[in-house]
Amino acid sequence: MTDDTRAAASSAEPGGADEVAEARAVEQELHAQHTPHPDLPVDRQLEAILMIADEPQSLVSLGAAVGAPVPAVRQAIERLVADFDGVDGTVRRGFELREVGGGWRFYVRRELDDVVEQFVEAERPARLSQAALETLAVVAYKQPITRSQIASIRAVNVDGVVRTLVTRGLIEESFTDAETGAVNYVTSDLLLQQLGINSLDELPLISPLLEDGADGFGHNEGIPDGRV
Repeated sequence: MTDDTRAAASSAEPGGADEVAEARAVEQELHAQHTPHPDLPVDRQLEAILMIADEPQSLVSLGAAVGAPVPAVRQAIERLVADFDGVDGTVRRGFELREVGGGWRFYVRRELDDVVEQFVEAERPARLSQAALETLAVVAYKQPITRSQIASIRAVNVDGVVRTLVTRGLIEESFTDAETGAVNYVTSDLLLQQLGINSLDELPLISPLLEDGADGFGHNEGIPDGRV
């Protein structure tokens, strides 16, 4: 048997060169499937994942996400911690990578808590005044309704309050009366979202809250559920 014949025979036999090469190819493919971005450093992949994580991530879950063994992930986490802490001349960041509850997550550094708290408070929308809440309730239960009708019900000028509610996106212009030219207002979808309801039908009834269970903002004849 010649050398070429022996080579051909060995390739055809189980465990031959062809099968070994095929097995290695399959192994490499599986490894690639478990390594989403083999070109990127593990540190950068972990940094990106932790940036959007809502809860602390364990080394095992992080390893599964980037297709790296736990020891390699642990070393990468240690490098990130050192980097963010300003070790070896790097810039100390305003956040830190902290181990909490058996996992890792980004947190604001404790000395910067006051700065973040001030920012959050400044960004938080101011609460509606009592006048705005009352006007919003009138629109919600009597819509569509004009400014003059709202003012008649509340017995006060409501121009400023209506503008505030429109600016906040809680009420909006629906249509203009053809005869009077008055703008009619209705509540917006944003109000439903803020109240956590799907439709105005889910608004609570007013009648049970009134002394005699009958009168509301104005007339409620023909409304069997007492919603006005």
